[in-house]
Amino acid sequence: MHVRYAFIVFPVAPTCRVRIGGAVVSLAPARLIVVMGVAGTGKSVVGQAVARRLHAPFIEGDDLHPVANKDKMRAGIPLEDEDRWPWLHAVAHSLHDAAERKGVAVGTCSSLRRSYRDLLVQEAGEPILFAFLDGDAALIAARMAARTHEYWPGASLLDSQFATLERPTADENVVVLPITLGIEQLAERVVKAAPHLRSFRRKQ
Repeated sequence: MHVRYAFIVFPVAPTCRVRIGGAVVSLAPARLIVVMGVAGTGKSVVGQAVARRLHAPFIEGDDLHPVANKDKMRAGIPLEDEDRWPWLHAVAHSLHDAAERKGVAVGTCSSLRRSYRDLLVQEAGEPILFAFLDGDAALIAARMAARTHEYWPGASLLDSQFATLERPTADENVVVLPITLGIEQLAERVVKAAPHLRSFRRKQ
């Protein structure tokens, strides 16, 4: 008796080497960009700036949380993984659907754990470029104290977010950005990390 084995081969996305802020990184071209990081790093304003530069639709990840998650966050209760999985599915599919219509999409999502980022890529069904807004906890806490957010009761949950954070590693499709830079500087670095999308923009 002969047994045949079928192997499924998944294509590997080609990479390009890009110089970002003095460092050269290898990145896979992606039409989805997710601005990630803990609360208070400026994900929304940076994401919107990137979307403007690329003439891309912008997806605000917080808007896709179910009501139960929003209630927890307003009450200062940290989310559990069981709370996050449906939200991550919604973010991934919203980005993919937007890119299907426009050819590119930019969104925000804290994406704190590696498993969350892997799930986003899996559910989107295509590569994602993550733009990690990296900053010192004291600086972020000071920013949080000076702002208000619908789903965030001040800086009370910041420690929880830092405890959850798994910093992206070199094998991920990520560009790391210091939040000490200005918004437009950060946006420009993200756009530089996706030169194929700049070509797309010129054709609009």
